[in-house]
Amino acid sequence: MTPDVPPTDGPGGSPQWEQMLRAMLGPAADDAIREMREMGVDPAAMAAASGLPADPVALQQALAQVQQMLASAGDETVNWQMAHDLARQQAAIGGDPALSPGRVKEVRDALSVAELWLDAATDLPPAVGTSHAWSRAEWVEATLPAWRTLTEPVASSLATALADALGPAMGEMGGAFPGVSPAGGLGGDPAQLLRGLGSAVFGLQVGQAAGTLAREVFGTTDIGLPLLERPVPALVAANVDAFAEGLDAPVEEVRLYLALREAAASRLFAHVPWLRAHLLDAVAEYARGIAIDVDHLEAAVSAIDPTDPAALQEALSGGVFAPQTTPAQQAALARLEHALALVEGWVDEVATTAAAPHLPHAAPLREMVRRRRAAGGPAEQTFASLVGLELRPRRLRDAATVWAHLTSTRDVAGRDAVWEHPDLVPTPQDLDDPAGFDARRQAEVDESADLDRALAQILGDGEPDGATGTAGTPDDATDDEGTSGAPTS
Repeated sequence: MTPDVPPTDGPGGSPQWEQMLRAMLGPAADDAIREMREMGVDPAAMAAASGLPADPVALQQALAQVQQMLASAGDETVNWQMAHDLARQQAAIGGDPALSPGRVKEVRDALSVAELWLDAATDLPPAVGTSHAWSRAEWVEATLPAWRTLTEPVASSLATALADALGPAMGEMGGAFPGVSPAGGLGGDPAQLLRGLGSAVFGLQVGQAAGTLAREVFGTTDIGLPLLERPVPALVAANVDAFAEGLDAPVEEVRLYLALREAAASRLFAHVPWLRAHLLDAVAEYARGIAIDVDHLEAAVSAIDPTDPAALQEALSGGVFAPQTTPAQQAALARLEHALALVEGWVDEVATTAAAPHLPHAAPLREMVRRRRAAGGPAEQTFASLVGLELRPRRLRDAATVWAHLTSTRDVAGRDAVWEHPDLVPTPQDLDDPAGFDARRQAEVDESADLDRALAQILGDGEPDGATGTAGTPDDATDDEGTSGAPTS
């Protein structure tokens, strides 16, 4: 079956595809059509094969959507208005009513009880601020600034790589449409077109991921990264209730266990000042090394219909824009995964220790949460397909074992003191062999002491101490080459 060619219904009997090109290219449309025909391209067949709607109204709507998508980004690396709107739409799927005062009280009471129980399980004090009970939409509004911090380094690097990869080809394409100005619409400055396309693509992707996460997360910390600049515990009531459905434990017990995890993580991020920057720096370091497989990208982009947002989403989910991973990026990702494992391992250990005397189902709830994090969700897979960045702590169990070992050997205060400096926290080797943690740290102390003694001896030999024959005295300055009286350097 041959595709339907858009009908001839424009002014003066001109085909609809000509109206489309004039809407896009402005006064330069006639030159563009002539150039395309000289190149052997049939504009009518191209318009039909691309899937453009034959209906004039639908076509104008499609063009308007694309033009708005590309124009609304401005100079932003990510079209944040698009991301915000899409995230809110995704969060509202299935309903997202505002919380009643009774529901708010249930959540805040659970967080208050959790703080009391945690006082016996950690030396870190509660985060300063009021706890929150949120709807999914409120979670989106509160956490979207964090997505900006997390994704803009990656988006900026990928946009630069995209422009480098396609810029020359776009310039050649622009040369085929002489006289086209940025005011003419989509056929304007190729670099601006690429920036607009990249901004829109990332806006779609971030909005999709944030909105999907809003229907999955329990609070602000259960993906491992801090989503509030000033951490305070918060729970998304609808997601907590949904998780409790089908479990043997009562919803009140599930809510308390998840409140313990949220409050424990908030304490950690609030009182370990270097931790948030450490995690975000690992993301930024990964972003700085982004490069793109140009051949793969060009082949993929040629198959995308830019007027179809669904096609863009499908291409993204297939990894069309996924960058190549360099050794330096792999090292950054390894550091990020290790840090995420340490954070979630500590939260896992502390929350379960606090829950054990009070919640009969603490152990099975711990296992359920562990499996949930290990599997990951659709939103995490979305970020992975875009930039290869997986927010999963692959060694959560090993990290929890290390923290449990430190609790038994150093007590609670000694375990939590390890967070005072990044050089003190467990290493990947410690996750392999938790029992050897203290022996390795003592070996490091002994090695440092030996170095200090060696330096002290070197520095001591270089200073006058009144002893005969000490270096630096004039009488001993004669060397074997006959430079008597000249001090050696």
